[in-house]
Amino acid sequence: MSDKSEKPADIFQLLVKTSEEEKKKRRRELLEPLGIKEYFIEGSITINERICQGLECKICIEKCPTNALYWRAGRVAITEELCIYCTACVYNCIVDDCIRVTRKRPTGEIETYSKPADVIRLQNSMCTKKRAERMKGILPTPEDYLRRYRITLVI
Repeated sequence: MSDKSEKPADIFQLLVKTSEEEKKKRRRELLEPLGIKEYFIEGSITINERICQGLECKICIEKCPTNALYWRAGRVAITEELCIYCTACVYNCIVDDCIRVTRKRPTGEIETYSKPADVIRLQNSMCTKKRAERMKGILPTPEDYLRRYRITLVI
């Protein structure tokens, strides 16, 4: 290196970057045949094996839309590349704080879910927003209503 302005290549950073790109490529290859759209930039899923009742229920495995959860050697295991962080497993888990899903939305907002009640709250807030938007299109504005019935306000 004769030029002092040149920085040496950081091999570790190059390996990490290559590894992340390979994971993303593999993930796309696995999810494409399933026809599943990814809504989250990144995320993680963990299972607390000490409190998991998987042997007795296995509901999370049945409800996973991508088969990211499976039964292996007496416990619930995860294939990270298949998980789309949809929270179906958290919603159906019979034990609070057993499965934890953390995900990042395209807006940068990070969400964490570990209880069915958390997922229900999210669904209710989403439905409320959608209903409000639909109602704006159906119901007239106060000004339109007053104009339609020729009502004038005297203040």
